[in-house]
Amino acid sequence: MGIVAGLDSSSAFTRIVVCDTETGAVLRQGYAPHPQPSGDAVPHETDPQAWLLSLGEAAGGGLLEGVEAIGVSAQQHGVLPLDAQGGLVRSALIGNDKRGQVAAADLIDALGGRQAWVEAVGSVPHAAQPIAKLAWLTRTEPDAARRVAAVMSPHDWLVWQLLGRPARRTTDRGGASGTGYWSAATGTYRPDLVELALGHRALLPEVLGPSEAAGTTPEGLLISAGTGETMAAALGLGMGPDDAVVSLGASGSVMAVHREALSEPGGLITSLADAAGMHLPVVNTSNAVRALRGTAEMLGTDLEGLSELALKSTPGAHGLVLLPYLEGERTPNLPHTAGTLSGLRRDSMKPEHLARASFEGMLCGLVDALDVLRSRGVEIRRVFLLGAAAELPAVQAFAPGLFGTQIVVPAPADYAALGAARQAAWALGVARGTLAPHTPPVWPAPAAQVFEPDEEYPAWQGVRQQYVATREQIHPGAF
Repeated sequence: MGIVAGLDSSSAFTRIVVCDTETGAVLRQGYAPHPQPSGDAVPHETDPQAWLLSLGEAAGGGLLEGVEAIGVSAQQHGVLPLDAQGGLVRSALIGNDKRGQVAAADLIDALGGRQAWVEAVGSVPHAAQPIAKLAWLTRTEPDAARRVAAVMSPHDWLVWQLLGRPARRTTDRGGASGTGYWSAATGTYRPDLVELALGHRALLPEVLGPSEAAGTTPEGLLISAGTGETMAAALGLGMGPDDAVVSLGASGSVMAVHREALSEPGGLITSLADAAGMHLPVVNTSNAVRALRGTAEMLGTDLEGLSELALKSTPGAHGLVLLPYLEGERTPNLPHTAGTLSGLRRDSMKPEHLARASFEGMLCGLVDALDVLRSRGVEIRRVFLLGAAAELPAVQAFAPGLFGTQIVVPAPADYAALGAARQAAWALGVARGTLAPHTPPVWPAPAAQVFEPDEEYPAWQGVRQQYVATREQIHPGAF
């Protein structure tokens, strides 16, 4: 019996949950937004002291009283360039910063192409990755780049701060796997790739195992390894082998817990590690809910109204097929294409058919991403749908048939913070000899709605075939 805390430092706020180690029950919660930057702040750059300020505010009022261990989850795609004394060389670079696109393309060419990167670290550089941010820094601020002696991610830095900035700096497999210079397949860094990006080598954090502790504060508070938000959320959801998550944001992502590292020759899979000792291959799409919002605006409604309209149509949207490549597409790799509405006939030109085509197109695009994982041997037993759009009746009605598997829509909760707390409970149990180092504590599954494919499954497979045939006609050989 004990009490642990999990904190999630996202791009905008800090959330803290205090949980019972045995049951996972949430006992207390805290929240605070990050202080707002000044009006002349540069997008995708921040002073990380803001994270500490919101952490202190969220933990106020005795929230952490009695807590014995803390786990840290933090935003991914961030890099903190540090000098030899551990001070920041410049502001932290965070988020999906498109300034690094040219630098990422140069990195791909410098190593010999996409396949060379897949073989090296299981992913192909993109603008948001830390390695591309380092290359951008070298291109645009060479004096600052030359001063970089060490590199950390947001969660690494927060753990280090909580421990009082010790000589030992740590990370975990999940966080390291998103950097572009650590391989989930081999479990090792590629310091030569840091040198390729930065012009010289830099000190990198020690990679801890899932149940290891990063250290203990002078007050005796154990700090677990921490991890990235994606990995923490998977741990908080209680995902197991061959469970998948489909995240419905403006863009989309599909990831699954798997026993081994996966890659794909064209780089469609990003080979990440999870926070429990397994792997978390991810496939990203450039378009998801943005296709719904665009259609809703065209029809003069909102997402709820679009859902109502879509449910008035029938499977296949009266022959309409929307390829939702509104921002180009990553899966399939069609970065310069546009969306396509196919199958227009006089009797199909009705709002309800266009509404349904937008939902079917979005979901079929995500099924394409899921099929990339299936083609590499992932047996999907259930799909967790995340994001506000997962609550739309049309999504819940269409997803089981199109994905061909059980659909789970978890109740809204702070899953990244819960995953960080579960990691803290694991590390605490291992330190006390009450938990095994290879098995996280068993906490109850989150409350959720569950949807199964029904007797209309054959009709949904017809919708899927209609989509694939249209995609192959317009973009032959896209996969």
